[in-house]
Amino acid sequence: MYAPGVTVLVPLKPLAEAKSRLRGAADRHEDLVLELARATVSAALAADGVARVLVVTRDRRAAQALRACGAGVLPDEGLDLNDALRRAASVVEDDVLRRAMLPGRGGVARRHGGPGIATGPVAALPADLPAMRPEELSQALAAAGGRRAFVPDASGTGTVLLVASPGGPLDPRFGPDSAAAHENSGALRLTGDWPTLRRDVDTPADLALIRSWGLLRAT
Repeated sequence: MYAPGVTVLVPLKPLAEAKSRLRGAADRHEDLVLELARATVSAALAADGVARVLVVTRDRRAAQALRACGAGVLPDEGLDLNDALRRAASVVEDDVLRRAMLPGRGGVARRHGGPGIATGPVAALPADLPAMRPEELSQALAAAGGRRAFVPDASGTGTVLLVASPGGPLDPRFGPDSAAAHENSGALRLTGDWPTLRRDVDTPADLALIRSWGLLRAT
């Protein structure tokens, strides 16, 4: 298994602001956004090789709910998504170094409620992958093979997973055409058969597909 001890960062906007293209697709928009995140976080925590999941958010309700799932929380202090991820990755990297110098001391996991001892690289995962099977995330982490790598979404243009090399920068480039942006920045494109990992939920059509699989029927 590649890089046990991976820290997975899951960025999440305030629930009222997130997933604007899904507004109107459910009676309670904020509940829907939270359920997408809860399912994503729960699956990531169950994946082999993942030591902890840290949600990067400034939404108090989301923070409380996702802590209850077993995730830790880091404050979103970024100017935008990529800046928030860079800041969070820096906190994690500093924490790993501190652990190495002061064995037995608490770090991010203890201070922010996250489980596990993280010694591997940092990865970023969007909060809208409710169908993701834990084994697919594990397989993608293994396929990275110690390299900075990413998994494109089902359309091939977005990014559903970005993994740093051990000790290397995450260098996130999320946004329009992020798959090309990550590939152009030197990240390896991973093309495994991971249909549930690649199926993010951005539009009502995406949500309808997920519901047709028997998921999120109550939202």
